[in-house]
Parts: sequence; structure tokens; C-alpha cells
Amino acid sequence: MLDDVRAAIRDVPDFPKPGIVFKDITPVLSDGRLFRKVIDALVERWRDEGISKVVGIESRGFCFAAPLSYALGIGLTIVRKPGKLPWRTIREAYALEYGENVLELHEDALQPGERVLVVDDVLATGGTADAVGRLVERQGAQIVAYAFLAELRFLGGASRLGADRVHALVRY
Repeated sequence: MLDDVRAAIRDVPDFPKPGIVFKDITPVLSDGRLFRKVIDALVERWRDEGISKVVGIESRGFCFAAPLSYALGIGLTIVRKPGKLPWRTIREAYALEYGENVLELHEDALQPGERVLVVDDVLATGGTADAVGRLVERQGAQIVAYAFLAELRFLGGASRLGADRVHALVRY
């Protein structure tokens, strides 16, 4: 069903550093038909799951989280790198396949009991999404699932997040 989306995602070798093969999703974003197909597939999957908030991960995750939350008629909150959010934040450090970073979430972004869908572009080792999951849980919200455009299965990120909670439209 999404073979054309998979075909549009291009490999960029040695980015952002030697040995990494980066999955570039920008061709999907720039093709209106493919982008609509992706958003429609996400909406269809999550429409009846009782999600109350979508959490988008900086920065490419915003591209999918915003139209998904709009289509579902629910709130959107964003997780960003340090110093990018204007209000008081909570933060979480994490490791990823090519370095380390910190993410922040407004301290009042989520309410206890909210049912949250965490959205990003690509699941690799799961470090980023796992850090976001910890931020969500610290605010007392419940992670229903993690949704991605693509999953790099060979890196094992789904096992880190709970494979039953990971949904990807395309898998490599």
C-alpha cells in the first residue's frame, strides 16, 4: 500500500557522519500526493484509539504530528532541544546512534491521565522516542503508542519502546 512512499525515501550515505546511512524523508514531504497518503494513513490508524494529545518530536516529527492532531481534532504539544521552548520545562538526556542530546517539554504540556501518541519521522535505535516517553510519563500521561513514518528494524528501536506500542508505515 505504501510502496510508493517507501520508494520516495532516499538513502544519504555518511550523513550526519561517516558510517551512517540517513533516511531522507523530504521527498515524501515535497510530494503532495504522498504526504497526504501518509497523513491519511496515520489518521485512519489512530482515529478510534481515544488519543487525547499528540506529542511531536523536533523537528521532522512536527511535520507529521501537526496535521495528524488537526485531523483528529485533538491537541498537539512539542518536544524540543534545550532553550527552544519559551516556558518552564522539564528535560531528559538521551543517547542516539551518533551522539548525545537533551530534550525538553513544557512542564504543563500534558495532564495526568491524558492518552498520548508520540510521533516522529524515523525510528532508529529508539533513544529519542524513549526519552520523550520518559518526559510524557513524568507528567502522568499515558503513552498509547509511538507512530513513525519509517522504522529501521535492524537497529532494534521497537524493542526499547515495547514492540507492541510501535507503529510504522514503512519498515526497512
